[in-house]
Amino acid sequence: MRIDPAGWPFVGGALALAAVAVVSLGAAAGLALVACAAFFLFFFRDPDRQVTPGADVILAPADGRVIVAGAAVGPGAPEGQWLQVSMFLSPVDVHVNRMPVSGRVTRVNYHPGRFLPAYRSDAGHLNEYTEVWVDHDAQPIVVRQVVGVLARRIVCRTRPGEDVTAGQRFGVMKFGSRMDVFVPTTAELTVNIGDRVTAAVTVIARLQE
Repeated sequence: MRIDPAGWPFVGGALALAAVAVVSLGAAAGLALVACAAFFLFFFRDPDRQVTPGADVILAPADGRVIVAGAAVGPGAPEGQWLQVSMFLSPVDVHVNRMPVSGRVTRVNYHPGRFLPAYRSDAGHLNEYTEVWVDHDAQPIVVRQVVGVLARRIVCRTRPGEDVTAGQRFGVMKFGSRMDVFVPTTAELTVNIGDRVTAAVTVIARLQE
């Protein structure tokens, strides 16, 4: 299985420390660090996905559990009127992020902030996040990578002016976090709070022409 490139420094570091630990502390310490390396391989796994097709569909950008599905509320939403779907990623979920729609990236904004638990309602605007705006057939879609208590490093590999396709990999978060998607109010949400979603596969909303 493919491993996201962001994971190899963690895997390599754990294995290097394991080798040192075997020599200096014994096999048990080395085995514990090998187990850490195995966890990093698991955490940064990047399985292939059969992307759900459709010009009007908005796909889940991450694996996880839906914690918000409805009108965007609070000071953290982008300016304007939006519907919002948010997903909480536990440490055992795949953390590679994928584009929810095809289109052209118009903005990539970094917002410094705190490291509150990602499931909290105020984490979406108080925590550190990176926000990507995509123009999809003249309809703006916003996808936001939000850090949590454990996820303190966001990797975003897209930039303004880039053309992207639905289901395309664009980043990863380390280690346990949240994804927010903001869509036009004319869209129809197709998930509910508590639902489990799969990146690039689950349709979280449908756009109306």
